[in-house]
Amino acid sequence: MKIGIIFGGPSREREISFAGGRTVFDNLDKSLFEAVPVFADSLGNFILLDWHFIYKGTIRDFYPPVDVLPQTEHGLQMYLESLGKLTEEELNEIAAKVGTRIYPHQFKQLFDFAFLTLHGPYGEDGSIQGLLEWYGIPYSGSGILPSAIGIDKIAQKALLKQHGFATPDYRILSLQEWHATQNKAALLDNLVSDLGLPLVLKAPHQGSSIGVSIIKEENLQQFEEAVARSLFSITLRKDEWNGMSQTQQLNFIKTLTDIREGIGLPVQTQTGELVYAPEELLTLLSSTFNQNGPESLTLTNVESETQVLVEAFINGREFSCIVVQDQTGNPIALPPTEIRKGGEVFDYRSKYLPGLSRKITPIDLPTEQIQQIRQECERLYTSLGFNVYARLDGFITADGQIFLNDPNTTSGMLPSSFFFHQAAEIGLNPSQFLTYIIRTSLAERVKSGKNTAYLTSLLKRLDSAMADERAHRHDKIRVGVIMGGYSSERHISVESGRNIYEKLSSSIKYEPIPIFLTGNEETHQLYQIPINIMLKDNADDIREKIEASEAGVPTHPVLAQIKEEAKGITSLYAGNSLQKPQRLTYDQLRSLVDEVFIALHGRPGEDGVLQTELEKLHIPYNGSGIQSSQVTINKFETNKILRQHGVHVAEHMLAFKRDWQENPDLFFQHIEERFSYPFIAKPADDGCSSAVKKIKNREELAAFSELIFRNQIEIPETPARVLKLSFKEEVPLKGYFLIENLISKEGAKHFLEITGGLLTSYGPDGRTQYEIFEASEALAEGEVLSLEEKFLAGEGQNITPARYAKDPVERQRISDLVKQDLKRVAEILRIEGYARIDAFVRVFEDGRVETIIIEVNSLPGMTPATCIFHQTAINGYKPYDFIDRILQFGMERTKKVIS
Repeated sequence: MKIGIIFGGPSREREISFAGGRTVFDNLDKSLFEAVPVFADSLGNFILLDWHFIYKGTIRDFYPPVDVLPQTEHGLQMYLESLGKLTEEELNEIAAKVGTRIYPHQFKQLFDFAFLTLHGPYGEDGSIQGLLEWYGIPYSGSGILPSAIGIDKIAQKALLKQHGFATPDYRILSLQEWHATQNKAALLDNLVSDLGLPLVLKAPHQGSSIGVSIIKEENLQQFEEAVARSLFSITLRKDEWNGMSQTQQLNFIKTLTDIREGIGLPVQTQTGELVYAPEELLTLLSSTFNQNGPESLTLTNVESETQVLVEAFINGREFSCIVVQDQTGNPIALPPTEIRKGGEVFDYRSKYLPGLSRKITPIDLPTEQIQQIRQECERLYTSLGFNVYARLDGFITADGQIFLNDPNTTSGMLPSSFFFHQAAEIGLNPSQFLTYIIRTSLAERVKSGKNTAYLTSLLKRLDSAMADERAHRHDKIRVGVIMGGYSSERHISVESGRNIYEKLSSSIKYEPIPIFLTGNEETHQLYQIPINIMLKDNADDIREKIEASEAGVPTHPVLAQIKEEAKGITSLYAGNSLQKPQRLTYDQLRSLVDEVFIALHGRPGEDGVLQTELEKLHIPYNGSGIQSSQVTINKFETNKILRQHGVHVAEHMLAFKRDWQENPDLFFQHIEERFSYPFIAKPADDGCSSAVKKIKNREELAAFSELIFRNQIEIPETPARVLKLSFKEEVPLKGYFLIENLISKEGAKHFLEITGGLLTSYGPDGRTQYEIFEASEALAEGEVLSLEEKFLAGEGQNITPARYAKDPVERQRISDLVKQDLKRVAEILRIEGYARIDAFVRVFEDGRVETIIIEVNSLPGMTPATCIFHQTAINGYKPYDFIDRILQFGMERTKKVIS
């Protein structure tokens, strides 16, 4: 069955929709479905997208294509709407660069079913649902009416009250009332008198907490700014703008025009002037706020809200609950998840970036209260006429009152979202849950009385294919995916491991088995884990669940009941599955799997220790062999070997704890004699970007030394503050660290940081062959590229291929030279399987090119957002194809050794 995945769209949540579309594209069961990617651009045009572009980091990385963007001073990225009014011919030309523009009447020729990952207006409001019904295309999720209700927070309020649900008191502030009110202080006073403090202000037709503010005190300025935020409007003052430096002005424009955190584009001034592009706005503000210019300027997005929903604040514990329906159409509320967040609002970033909030499933409450939450969610699902699935958010107060305040007919579909997190509690992996949604949605569309015979035949065809898939489920190659560990990169390892598991679980060829490694430097243990534990928030949560199981803590009674209620769903889509973690010896691992995929980063994993154990038992594995791994884990040894072979590397030295303990001043002085500030300090034998810092003075060097040489796990407050450590940032405990000179431009006309991937295979003569990919250009927001920027969706920016030169021929010439350098590094270090090499590149006026190697990663991060997948796509590999090639090489290597 052909599944058209419709993603992107015009809303402010288009990037989450884009990432969700990629998740569905990768996780659809390949034995049942053929994925057809349909990208909806921000003007509502549909494009049959070339699959390569699905693996770009963000929409703006590929659309609009860079060669249609106007040449500007700062080269700021922009969406299609910033190009201004375009003709049909221009739209067709732009679409042709990334795929083929298609029209709704063509949908039926291209796919059998539409899987919707659109969010917000146009996607969750009944618009796309109505379009698809008109053209006779079955689609996922709820129908037109419940979708229209689900997007409208004001309509929801009336319906919640009508059906007897508790809802916070609220007022509606219209745009006309806001502009007509002269005494805004009196308006605020009235709202506080009616609703109390804090006040919650919301944009009534947005999702993902966009346009939401909390006002804690009766402060007029904060209130006016919050109203403007919900209306997607802002008033700028002349003195504020002129008080900024040029860099600050540019950063302000970047934030202001961001569709998630700012008001977006195009905007209209109070005089009616339209501004489409970021740098056009920068020019307008600079010219407007000259000496004789006005004192203020108001900008409003052309798709602004006309109302603001003002609510009383609920002081309670926040939860989110996915409701699904069984084969008879009855709702089943999955275990509600408590949201523990760093900030006040569970915002866009917290919802979709792993680690910025914690998800506790089920919410830590007495069983009776959890069941009350579930019952209320099921009742609301039925009352609003939802179908297939929904996500219901709410609060429970200290006295047990339940407020349901945000019903959503579509949930975010990133790997870290509630959608998969809660489905795992009934034993469904992401691929199986997507199959459940498609089949259940088809059954719902049959009930509509439209195209009944056609939809019934489609349903029967799917049921037959599912029966065939179940019959051959055990004919697959079993791959143990080892994730976790105890390094500072353990959470990224879990993200990588989950991604590998999900790519393999949707394949025809492999059966992945999740295995978690835990322990310490002295010893480690392996555990086969159930899917629900694998999808916990992070490595520490997984370890806690394993420890609880080992201690004999029974399954939560609510989880046990839900599993019983959902056993019809689980048996049809998942079959029998592991219920509790099982500890494994390496001998047991050999019996359980045919091959291992090591998704660990740092130690153990990239240091040859695990490889040694696997080779003893002839278990094939991914990545480099024992000796190469032992070298590349140590950045100092790696650079030393490369320098001996004439490769450009940074100047470096090791700084030892014993010297620091004996005489700190002499220790610092010795470093300062060899290196001038600023320089780079980092662990010598840990993974990439872990505790890498740019050291600018003695105070920062002292702080870094104190952190990395400390004796306890807890991070001291003073050095953490000096180095501006971010929330939850970890610094490992080490006996030494590496110092490198800061690599700089040094007279080059162009200077950039790159990261390049590679893949190996065996040639006809049995020798290792290297396929070097086009490198990505890495842009860091801070002083060094962070773990999050490298691996998490929505963080950082990687441009693939790297922009070595504007002229395409010259760019390729430089790229080929860089690839030759990276290949030579791989050959020197005897890298096998795959790897990622980080480097700086200098391009000089005379055409010379210098590649300076920073580090080599023998087991690079394999998270969904990592740029290695952008690189492999250029060479024709989808992520699954790339992973398949890696596993094939491991199998072939082991056969060669045995023979």
